[in-house]
Amino acid sequence: MAQDPLRSVEDVLTQIAPKLRGRLSKRFTEHGAVYPPAELTLIAYKKERKLEVWVPRRKGWVKVVSYKILAASGTRGPKLREGDEQVPEGVYRLTDLNPNSKFHLSIRVDYPSARDLAWAERDQRENLGGDIFIHGSEVSRGCLAMGDERIEELFTLVADTGVENARIIIAPDRHMKHLATEPAWVGELYDEVRRGLEEIRAKR
Repeated sequence: MAQDPLRSVEDVLTQIAPKLRGRLSKRFTEHGAVYPPAELTLIAYKKERKLEVWVPRRKGWVKVVSYKILAASGTRGPKLREGDEQVPEGVYRLTDLNPNSKFHLSIRVDYPSARDLAWAERDQRENLGGDIFIHGSEVSRGCLAMGDERIEELFTLVADTGVENARIIIAPDRHMKHLATEPAWVGELYDEVRRGLEEIRAKR
């Protein structure tokens, strides 16, 4: 049986973007922001299972939409190794758009980052795992499953913004309280997450 041909990002956008750009542009206009934005920050809260979309406007950043995360395995706390099924925590770049994901569409998260690798070397840990994505479908093992309709919006948004201008902050929860105290470096990680959240959520 012949396999379906691989799609390009442009193939996917030709199919889905015309029906989505108008919706996204209207949302942005309602919040005083321009579509597509010059920059994009996603904020994921693991405990609350929420993914927020924040973009810059004339003064500071504004949240334009909040999506429900349909599945994310593991608990609060950082990802330490391959197979622990933890969603990483930290500030990450978004690096690639995958139009041929087995979970409909996906966006790659830059885990492990240079910070993750440095902390692993400090602990003498290996096999940190990888292939962390925001993707469609409603099942996940270490990734953020958004459902197919939501990932189409996010895929279009990140493509139109430029993946090089997009990042994600993955926080254990919205309020950053009663957090893990191990490994020894986890305080550094949570300080980094707090700084990122404060920069985006600051009232101006």
